[in-house]
Amino acid sequence: LSIPLLSPPPSPCLILSLSPSLYYCAQGVQPYPDGWNLPGGGAQRGNVLNLNGAGDPLTPGYPAKEYTYRYNLEEGVGLPKIPVHPIGYHDAIQLLKKVRMNIHTNNQVTRIYNVIGRLRGAVEPDRYVILGGHRDAWVFGGIDPVSGAAVVHESVRSAGKLLRKGWRPRRTIVFASWDAEEFGLLGSTEWAEENAKVLQERAVAYINADSAIEGEFVCVCVCVCGGGCYMISKLGSGSDFEAYFIRLGIAAGRARYTKNRKTERYSSYPVYHSVYETFELVERFYDPSFQKLRAVAQVRGGLIFLLADSQLLPLDASQYAGSLTKYAHTIAQLGQKHTDSLVKYGVSFDSLFSAVENFTVAARDFHERLNTLDRTDPIQVRMVNDQLMYLERAFVDPLGLPGRPFYRHVIFAPSSHNKYAGESFPGIYDALFDIERTANPKQMWDEVKRQISIAAFTVHAAAMTLTPPA
Repeated sequence: LSIPLLSPPPSPCLILSLSPSLYYCAQGVQPYPDGWNLPGGGAQRGNVLNLNGAGDPLTPGYPAKEYTYRYNLEEGVGLPKIPVHPIGYHDAIQLLKKVRMNIHTNNQVTRIYNVIGRLRGAVEPDRYVILGGHRDAWVFGGIDPVSGAAVVHESVRSAGKLLRKGWRPRRTIVFASWDAEEFGLLGSTEWAEENAKVLQERAVAYINADSAIEGEFVCVCVCVCGGGCYMISKLGSGSDFEAYFIRLGIAAGRARYTKNRKTERYSSYPVYHSVYETFELVERFYDPSFQKLRAVAQVRGGLIFLLADSQLLPLDASQYAGSLTKYAHTIAQLGQKHTDSLVKYGVSFDSLFSAVENFTVAARDFHERLNTLDRTDPIQVRMVNDQLMYLERAFVDPLGLPGRPFYRHVIFAPSSHNKYAGESFPGIYDALFDIERTANPKQMWDEVKRQISIAAFTVHAAAMTLTPPA
C-alpha cells in the first residue's frame, strides 16, 4: 500500500478499505473457511511507508547499527503524517454511514534480527550466491512468508545433507532469513547497506524466497540475468530483492506458483495479509499434497546450486540484449503517442536504439568468444565470469532515478506511480507519465531528453564491459 505524505489539518486519519472486486473476490469461490476468498470482515494489512528503497526511515542509505546517526521522527524518510487503519468491506459499508473514533499510536525504535548462514565455496569462496526470504508476517502468514521460509529451510537442509557426503559448492552460498520485511523491507535493506561494499565486489546473484504460492496455475521463474529455462522479466519491487537488484545492481530472480492472470484478475490472492492466511488455508485449498511447494523448492534450490556450482556462470547477455530491444521499442511507442510534441521539442529515441544495437553486437561477440574459451585456464574462466557477474552493475546509475536516489537501476525499477510493478526504462517512463497535463511542457520534454541520454549512455557503457580486455 502506498499512502501519499500529506500535510494534514489537525487530527486527521484515514480508514482504508480495498475494493472487493479488485482485491478479494474470485468468482465462484466461497469466503473462508468454506473457500479461499476473503470474508467481508477480513482486512488486508500492510505498511504505508513511502521509503523508495531507503530501508530504515531514520537511517536512509546507511545500516541501522548502534553507532549510526538517526534522524528524529519528524525528519524520517517516508513516514506517514496521518494514522491509517485497514478494515473489511462489510465494515466499510457501516462506517461510511457515520464515523467516530479515538486514535492511539506509539512510535518506537525496535531491534530486529536477521539470520545469516554461509556455506564456504571450495574454488571461489569470494563469490557469493544468496538465497534470502523473510520470516516476519502480518498475523499467521500461512503463505506470506511461511511458504517461502519453508523453502529456504529445505534448501539449507539439502545443502547440509550434501555437505555431509563430501560435496562443497564451487562458490560460497549465503542463506538469509530476513526480519521486518513487512515494515518496508527493513531487514534485507539494512544488511545490504551494511555489506554494500563487499556485495558489490563479490555477489553473483540474489534469489528471492518470499511467498512460494499465490495460485495453482503454473510455476513461473523470473530472473533479470537470463539463461537456461527461465525468462528475463521486470521484477518490480515489494520484496527483499529490492536493495540487491535495484540499488546495488546484483542479478536477481524468483520463482513461485502463480494464478492464471488471464482469467483470475484479482490482485495477489484474496486472503493476502489477513487473519485468514493460515496453514489450514494452504493445506485445504492451495496445496493439499504440498507438491507445489516441493516444486518451488526444487526450482529455487536448483537456481542456487546452478549459480554456485557451474564453472561458467549461467547468465546470458544475449537474452538481456533481446529484452533491451523489446523494452526500448515499448518505451519509444509510448513516446510516439505524442508525435507532434516529439517533433516540436526535438525529442528522438535514436541514441537509445543505437546503444541497444551496440549492446546486442557486444553480447553476441562475447558469447562467440565463450565457444573458444580454454576452460582449463582458471584465469580465463574467472575473467569471463567477472564480466557476466558485473554486467548488471553496469546498469546502475550512482545518482539514482529522479527524486529516488536509492532506486539506481536504469533499465528495471518500479515506476514512481506504481511501486509494486516493474517498469522498463523507468526514468523515461516517469518523465512521459502525465506529460500532457504538465504546466510546463518544454521543461518536461527536456527531462524526457535527459532521461533518454542517461539510458543510452548506460546501455552503451554496459556494452563496453562485454568487450575483450585491452
